[in-house]
Amino acid sequence: MLFLDTFWTISLVAAFLVGAGKGGLPMVAMLSVPAMSLVMSPMMAAALLLPVYLISDVFGIYIYRRSFSRRNLAILIPAALIGIVVGYVLADRVSEDAVRVVIGCTGLSFLIMRLWGQIAGRTEARPADVPRGLFWGSISGFTSFVSHAGGPAFQLYALPQKLPKMTFAGTSTILFAVINWMKVPPYFALGLMDWGDARTVVLLAPVALAGTWIGYHATRLLPEALFFRIVEVALFVISVSLIRAGLTGG
Repeated sequence: MLFLDTFWTISLVAAFLVGAGKGGLPMVAMLSVPAMSLVMSPMMAAALLLPVYLISDVFGIYIYRRSFSRRNLAILIPAALIGIVVGYVLADRVSEDAVRVVIGCTGLSFLIMRLWGQIAGRTEARPADVPRGLFWGSISGFTSFVSHAGGPAFQLYALPQKLPKMTFAGTSTILFAVINWMKVPPYFALGLMDWGDARTVVLLAPVALAGTWIGYHATRLLPEALFFRIVEVALFVISVSLIRAGLTGG
């Protein structure tokens, strides 16, 4: 009973985070699978949440249908497909503990890179370019495939461009909507998608849609600096917890 209570509590929180990410707060969505990975296999967590992502994607694409960077999507979508293929090929060769460590290290690396950029005082905007886009896009596709944690790689590529807030959010939302649909065939091929999870998805979907609505309005209204600072602290705590669990096999 205690496990079920913990499972549903974390699942509801994760669904809300998924929706908030689709509403324009990509850093929030990347907390969902790491949180679920504390109570189940990372790959199973990714598979369970994928339908929730797909439902939220529909709303996300609609609200950002006029706010996105076409050039970035043209670069990142093909690159992400490469990462997804790599994730599919390696899916049965990577241990769950190794995936937990990778997720945690990805989160910490992202935070370190953000901190370094702030210390260095970088102010100039970098244009979207193919070499960096192919690299970070493929990394984003791979980490999204194994854990829906493609956000850090995308942000490491997109943040230096200093895109307008809504353009940044819309590009992220549409990119990962496409990535999620590209993940469906390999997830079925790996036997990760289970129709028995439909009841769970039905219960989580309304929470995710509410999160999408809240995330969209938060993107428009909340001070970015304060909000992202809170999320960064949460990401740090979860990343450290996952690395510890992965290294100790717990």
